[in-house]
Amino acid sequence: MCGIVGLFLKDKGLEPRLGALLGDMLVTMTDRGPDSAGIAIYGDGAAGRVKLTVQSDSAEEDFASLAADLGLALGVDVGFRRKDSHGVLDLPAALGGAARAALSGLRPGVRVMSDGARIEIYKETGLPREVARRFDLASMSGTHGIGHTRMATESAVTTQGAHPFSTGADQCLVHNGSLSNHNNWRRRLKREGLRIDSENDTEVGAAYLTWKMREGASLGQALAGAIEDLDGFFTFVVGTRDGFGVVRDHIACKPAVMAETDQYVAFGSEYRALVGLPGIETARVWEPEPATVYFWSH
Repeated sequence: MCGIVGLFLKDKGLEPRLGALLGDMLVTMTDRGPDSAGIAIYGDGAAGRVKLTVQSDSAEEDFASLAADLGLALGVDVGFRRKDSHGVLDLPAALGGAARAALSGLRPGVRVMSDGARIEIYKETGLPREVARRFDLASMSGTHGIGHTRMATESAVTTQGAHPFSTGADQCLVHNGSLSNHNNWRRRLKREGLRIDSENDTEVGAAYLTWKMREGASLGQALAGAIEDLDGFFTFVVGTRDGFGVVRDHIACKPAVMAETDQYVAFGSEYRALVGLPGIETARVWEPEPATVYFWSH
């Protein structure tokens, strides 16, 4: 049992409140997943630049002179801002792959949580309220974001096992449920060159979508493919650079509710995650249908 939240803003006036709204939604889902929590925020991005969100269990040591050392290795200036155990590296987009490779040698203890023009992922073990406080989610702005509270059932309670998972640029996935054929897909996707670093079935789901889109599918087509190719009970909420999507399996036994107003589209595992949103009392509220793809984009 896990908790998922998502918020896609139509009203630019709400963008400074994205982190605060999403954080409150996440905390409300604490009893669905008290062992770890995470959030993906889509904020501002600069043309020709890429952001790498990184994490370390030894942040004081690993983050000391990280930007300078990486910049020296790449021959460019690298920006860096730290948030607790995470940090965001900013560098030319063309050097994103080279930066990943250089980090493995410069700082073996540093993990890349996400990369892309707009995405930043923050996740850690602990109660959602504490995770939100550590990363000061209330101060974050953006156009959309997704979050997850985890109750581990098939892999260890670690930062690496927490959601969201990102396996492609500006892409991420959170998941409630269990995939029964993830080991077969893990082997196949690794042969296709996809990055899968954990034993978590959700990361396989994220890699599947990345692979389908790499092969030319739209997000909607990739989500439709997941319904047929991935066995198990699942609700997926997916973030992309421009929007977010929702899909449930054929049986749809995992709880889900959505709400839409002129200001936003919101997702929660339960309605109580949505009750603090502005104008929720006049929103159109519905349960997403089984085996049906929903997607919104800017």
